[in-house]
Amino acid sequence: MRRRIVMSMLAGVILSASTFLGAGPASAAPLADAARPAASLARSADQVADTPHDAPTGTPSGTAASGTPTGTVADTAADTAVDTPAEFGTDWHDPLTAAPPVATPATTSCAVTVAEAQFRDFTPYRGTYTPPSGCGDRWSKVALRLDGKVKGRQFDRLGYLHIGGVEILRTSTPEPSPDGIEWSVEKDVTRYSDTFRRGGDVEMLIGNVVDDTYTGVLDVKVTLTFYAEGGAVKSAATPDRVLTLQDGTLTTPRNSERIVAEVYATGSGGGCEEYWYLTVPDPAPYSCKADKGPYREVQIKVDGQLAGIAEPFPTVWTGGWSNPFLWYVIPGPRAFDIKPIEYDLTPYAGLLDDGRPHRIDVSVVGVPAGQTGWSAPVNVLVWQDAKRAHVSGALTDVRAGDLTNSSTYTPGSEERLDTAGGHRLTTAGYVDTSHGRVWTTVRRTLANTSTHRWTDGENTDALKATWTDDETVTVDGRGPVGVTRTHRTYTMDGTTTLAADDRLRTVLTLGDWAAVDGTRGGRRTTWSRLDDTYAGDATYTANVPRDQRHAVGTTSERYRLYGSDGCYDRVLVTAQGVLTRDRSDC
Repeated sequence: MRRRIVMSMLAGVILSASTFLGAGPASAAPLADAARPAASLARSADQVADTPHDAPTGTPSGTAASGTPTGTVADTAADTAVDTPAEFGTDWHDPLTAAPPVATPATTSCAVTVAEAQFRDFTPYRGTYTPPSGCGDRWSKVALRLDGKVKGRQFDRLGYLHIGGVEILRTSTPEPSPDGIEWSVEKDVTRYSDTFRRGGDVEMLIGNVVDDTYTGVLDVKVTLTFYAEGGAVKSAATPDRVLTLQDGTLTTPRNSERIVAEVYATGSGGGCEEYWYLTVPDPAPYSCKADKGPYREVQIKVDGQLAGIAEPFPTVWTGGWSNPFLWYVIPGPRAFDIKPIEYDLTPYAGLLDDGRPHRIDVSVVGVPAGQTGWSAPVNVLVWQDAKRAHVSGALTDVRAGDLTNSSTYTPGSEERLDTAGGHRLTTAGYVDTSHGRVWTTVRRTLANTSTHRWTDGENTDALKATWTDDETVTVDGRGPVGVTRTHRTYTMDGTTTLAADDRLRTVLTLGDWAAVDGTRGGRRTTWSRLDDTYAGDATYTANVPRDQRHAVGTTSERYRLYGSDGCYDRVLVTAQGVLTRDRSDC
């Protein structure tokens, strides 16, 4: 049996749920090393070598810094003639993604630096936020921008940013080249305007380890830019309050008429829950175990009662699938802007509006008992009835179907695990508002299927998986019935092989797809379609210093977003770290 390749993505970093909620600094887990037994697919190339060498570097990053405005075409010279090297060198194009930039209006703007730090360890940056002057306190848009740079040798790391206890960003980082890389991330954070109207404490942490071996210091600056109202540009419709949990409890204003929880659920920390989609139950002979296999579901409960279910997004970090050469320029979807899961808790508004604290619990189905690796901080967005001090109501229906979770192991020269899981939940309730009784019904249906195949020693390791998360929210009252239907699909299809000559090859496709349709009185009012697809194929010689890896690889991303608000379509293509195509059009 050939030696198993050691797996790592966010190696050496465990940020607990309490840390993400601002309870204190995280602690470092031991760095993975080649002698530790672990699994295959999602590891960093730095950990597949028995001989010390320079860390595999560079990964992708941010979003909008390289964005091209919708409706324009921008082709690099590579579309006509770009010389690409025969293999990866020691430097490459700075990371970028095909995702669109944050659209901002041409109004007065005010920029505030909220964090500027160099992360060398697990000491959080702490500062104070003061609202901007000169742009009012009702903004049409608030845009966050993170600018980072790092060089030398380092793993990918996971980080967060809190203002006033509210998590406004969760992100991960590139692995640097010897010469250094720069990256940026943009995010629309207008929804947190309530938080930004008040001063508050700032806490940011990207847990890192810097020593004689791992030399990359993460140099990061984060700014918020506020865009004022002006002319035809009105202030954005945002939640009236943004709340956090206090000792695991939530107390809402007594006139809350709509309540949405958002959970930044992240599997990370150097253990198997970073690549939960690959875990197997006994007796399957694979190096990452979970009692019930790879099915995961993020649940939220109110006072112990199930209130929401969701599929977690299968994020692949930039050391993932054994092959950082996949990520040097283009990241996997969401890797640098980790989106929260949203749960419409409005059916519970009548219960929550009693002025008392209520217990809120978030858990992840399928995680082995006592095993760490998930963090799940919670923000709660609240819309209030401006004409009533107290909104009464009731929770009228909670119907949960049976949670299905089946993994079938088939032994052979190629081991195989087939998994199917799913769940259904319906919640309903009403609130008596100043504009009448309003009923809200939320229906959510989850499904996951996957086939995991591997050979002895995991020298061939493959996964094909699909996750679907369908949600329908019906609001009856205050005029014609409104219905919002959201269909989400996530896909992963990849294979890693380690040949007899230690040439490691990974071929991988990732998909993030969503369809949203809104109707009122049976007539469609809004709609959108998202299709974000990444594809990569990279090969290098494992277990040798970097200058002997002879790595080659091509990657691409196409990000398409279109609907009632317009369209955006951008394509990126790379070869050996060189950007060979950058085209944006609709």
